[in-house]
Amino acid sequence: MVAIGIDLGTACSCVAVWRNNCVEVIPNEHGNRITPSYVAFTQRERLIGDSAKNQASVNATNTIFGAKRLIGRAFDDVGLQMDLRHFPFSVTNDNGKPKIIVNYKSQKRFFAPEEVSAMILFRMKEIAEDYLGCKVDKAVVTVPAYFNDSQRQATRLAGDIAGLQVIRIINEPTAAALAYGLSKNLKGDRNVLVYDLGGGTFDVSILNIGDGSVYEVKATAGNSRLGGEDFDNRIVAYFVEDFKKRHGKEVKSARSLRRLKFAAEKAKTCLTSAMEAVIQVESLKDSEDYTGRLKRTLFEQLCSDLFQDTLHFVQQALMDASMKKSDVHDVILVGGCTKIPKINKMLSEYFGRKNISNSINPDEAIACGAAIQAAILSGNRSTRLKDLLLVDVVPLSLGLETARGIMFKVIERNTPIPCRNTKEITTLEDYQCSMTIEVFEGERTLTKDNRLLGVFELHNIPPVPRGVAKIDVIFDIDTNGILTASARDKSTGNSKSITIDTVNRMSQQEISKMVSNAEKFREEDSENKLRLEVRNQLETYIYNVKRSVVENLEGLTGVECADMIGECKTAIAWLDDNPDCLREEYERKMSELLRRWSTDIRRIDNISHRIKRQKSDIIEHTATIEEVVNDL
Repeated sequence: MVAIGIDLGTACSCVAVWRNNCVEVIPNEHGNRITPSYVAFTQRERLIGDSAKNQASVNATNTIFGAKRLIGRAFDDVGLQMDLRHFPFSVTNDNGKPKIIVNYKSQKRFFAPEEVSAMILFRMKEIAEDYLGCKVDKAVVTVPAYFNDSQRQATRLAGDIAGLQVIRIINEPTAAALAYGLSKNLKGDRNVLVYDLGGGTFDVSILNIGDGSVYEVKATAGNSRLGGEDFDNRIVAYFVEDFKKRHGKEVKSARSLRRLKFAAEKAKTCLTSAMEAVIQVESLKDSEDYTGRLKRTLFEQLCSDLFQDTLHFVQQALMDASMKKSDVHDVILVGGCTKIPKINKMLSEYFGRKNISNSINPDEAIACGAAIQAAILSGNRSTRLKDLLLVDVVPLSLGLETARGIMFKVIERNTPIPCRNTKEITTLEDYQCSMTIEVFEGERTLTKDNRLLGVFELHNIPPVPRGVAKIDVIFDIDTNGILTASARDKSTGNSKSITIDTVNRMSQQEISKMVSNAEKFREEDSENKLRLEVRNQLETYIYNVKRSVVENLEGLTGVECADMIGECKTAIAWLDDNPDCLREEYERKMSELLRRWSTDIRRIDNISHRIKRQKSDIIEHTATIEEVVNDL
């Protein structure tokens, strides 16, 4: 069975596969090699990808994007609350977890970010199946290197909901380095820095590639809330202020802001090659048109702190890897935002221009690396893959709370994975019979400044004075970067363990409901596809009949022609007035028209064939006469 690689991006997603001894990026039905990570809900249907993004400006509150910025987070997360200010759709608090609200077929529906991501993953699965001509049920899915444990778990759950077995979750910069190394056929030891600035996240990873086959991550840093969306938001804020100054009106509606957001994206793209971008938005507010201008220098000023933030993470990664910038042989640029000239210039000034590599496609490299890893894990015997080994690291330190709220680190940041570490702790009170163990993630000294991942309890500890009991706490991180924490009383052997998920862990019932809902959507999508196919067949039949009548007027009386053309126009008007009929209604209409027109169509066809034969006979007879004349 084929396994694919999927780059599940904030703004766009990409799918690739290893076959014929190389990586192939798979285009979608429009021929595009990347697909917008958009899902939209209308009165008629659910849309995913290009079709969803194309209608976003007219359906802003029901078009979901940026789900990657919500996935695996608690609703009260400070970063999530800041992101909500830029979303035109509504997000509500459901027992501490974010739920997205949309109107679908005149009903209010609630979706977890995992469900939305599952819809995008399923679309990528469909794209792969259509291209490969076979079923696909296994995938390697990438995540930002700085995704925490709960975000990784949520991404895996999205894969489950989509009907995919996620055989590995790997970090995006690591995947890009894998694609780069294989494309370059590297020899000897090389230190590679991957600068990955995508639509919603930023990562930097430093890897040592040994003899072109062993990829060992030395350090990783980044921000899962820094990306192209933030540049777009700065441009939108500038345009809103500019419009207010010139027209004295403030743009607030979701639809107007969404239209400005699209214009901002185009302006940002334009500025990669031009020094100035001009945008035009008709009737932005109260019938006022808006023409905005943005120079590249001003754009760089608006986003200067964001550019500097990325450089700060580069410096942090170098420090964590115990390297100087001169130790880096290659700097690989990944993610659509690395096309911004300021980033290339900034990194060239920092590392030296000779080190900057633009040799791989920044939009596709991550999916290519995921496809390579998928092939390896599926047992592909290609000679190009047989010696490849990938060693990733833990992005954030993991520990537990001790006396006075101190963070006691069990596994340090940038430890290679998979890994397992044991620390011994003891009771803090005399004759304590149970212990609550809180697991945290982060680098701060006090646990209150770090992120709580989960809580579990160990019971039936022998009642002894404080400090006497000996409890082993074991942290085990698998190849996906997912943590299992356990505690064991050395004196009794009593133990307790949990796979850390989220503090507000989903119940099995919630997960089952999501899987069931996803299946219902797939059935609806399949039925809608059939419905549209029947409608298209009906429309084609009507126009073919109309064309046959017009092209064969000789075989019908004037009254008959007028009647049939009138009936065709009536049928076309019925189609226009009934765009949302059930498939059965279109089938009934087709049957009705077939019965009504079949006799006339046969007569037209017979007359048409007779006329064609007559014309053929005339042409043949004329040719014979010409031959006789020539012979004379």
